[in-house]
Amino acid sequence: MKKVLLLSISIILFSVTSNAQEKTAIICGKLITAEDNKVYNNTVIIIKADKIVEIGTRDIIKPDYKIIDLTEYTVLPGLIDAHVHPLIYGDDYQVNHLKGSSAFNALRGLKTVQNWLNEGWTSIRVAGDADTQYAHFEIRDAINAGLFDGPRIYGAGHYLSVTGGGGDINFFSPDQSVISDGLVVDGVDEIQKAIRQEIKHGSDWIKLLVTGAFMSEGDDPKNVQFSDEEIIAAVEEAKRRGIPVMAHAHATEGINKAIKFGARSIEHGTFLNDESIDLFLEYDVFLIPTVSVGEYGLETWKNSKAQAKMYELTKKFREDSWKMYSKSIERGVKIGVGSDNVGFPPNFAATEFRLLVKLGMTPLQAIMAGTKVNAELLMKDDEIGSIKVGKLADIIATKENPLDDISELSRVEFVMKGGKVIKAIK
Repeated sequence: MKKVLLLSISIILFSVTSNAQEKTAIICGKLITAEDNKVYNNTVIIIKADKIVEIGTRDIIKPDYKIIDLTEYTVLPGLIDAHVHPLIYGDDYQVNHLKGSSAFNALRGLKTVQNWLNEGWTSIRVAGDADTQYAHFEIRDAINAGLFDGPRIYGAGHYLSVTGGGGDINFFSPDQSVISDGLVVDGVDEIQKAIRQEIKHGSDWIKLLVTGAFMSEGDDPKNVQFSDEEIIAAVEEAKRRGIPVMAHAHATEGINKAIKFGARSIEHGTFLNDESIDLFLEYDVFLIPTVSVGEYGLETWKNSKAQAKMYELTKKFREDSWKMYSKSIERGVKIGVGSDNVGFPPNFAATEFRLLVKLGMTPLQAIMAGTKVNAELLMKDDEIGSIKVGKLADIIATKENPLDDISELSRVEFVMKGGKVIKAIK
């Protein structure tokens, strides 16, 4: 009996060890690693558990390896969207956030991020979200615990706004008490407390609405809303905790101040000027222009009452801002892909690649903006953002080569996150 028991234990241990040692070989037709400017033909990626352990030619494949044949496809790193809002939906988002509980928002948001993962977005950064609690962090924690599939989630709990700013609700009468979609703070003390609260509840970024916004009602994107003292206090408080700041900034003055005061990234940057570009380069700050949300608004919100302001401002300033975005690309500003996705169709975010190419990036530069550059922005470039030995096996594939047609990134046919196939070739 004792021998039988020992034999059974040995078989179980062998089975567990064997499964842990299983390797998968992805045979690539074309491979864009995002580590360099090359396209590799007939390359093999070997994956063990959630990591890439070897890259080479077919002779590295062993007989017991599981094979994923992508010889008819172009293989790339998983995509990273650096500016999303998974809990926001609909053009009237400042009202919609009041309609569902935080639990409902979490369920809706989970479905949203799963759709994004299915389109190839293996990592996302939440630029603050419209929830009275922290529903998107509950989604993140459930994904990390293995309860659900979903992208890697980084980011801010809420966007911090001044009273009457882009994160406040400015269209209710004074006698109504309504919870705003942002976290409203005024003065250094409130900012410090709010940042401590955000970090306590799981924020690994702080989002600061330095200027007014395009999509909210009752504020002006050309106005700087936080004082110098408040911006400096926010950056210093976050820095003490090792947390970076993303600064929503449309107005020129707001962009330039946020860069000088220590923000790691500028979101939107609509009215940047030549001085702004100089500052981006001097301070090594990232720009996330979120061009696609404006294009979506022009196509979709012409008759939207809630987004009439967004539509008119985008139409008025689009040409000038595009010129400065193009100039930023030409001068070498670090630009990342951020869609500002707020409940749009699942493949919407890939529009940002096409528009960055239209603004002057090469297709490869655009791909790197949504992979390697964003990984550097997130300070996760030792784990994600390119296909390299030792990194997480976040891998996608398209039927055609996106270097020939960048819109292929809106038609991703294979998705793997951390060595697990999320979307297989049909």
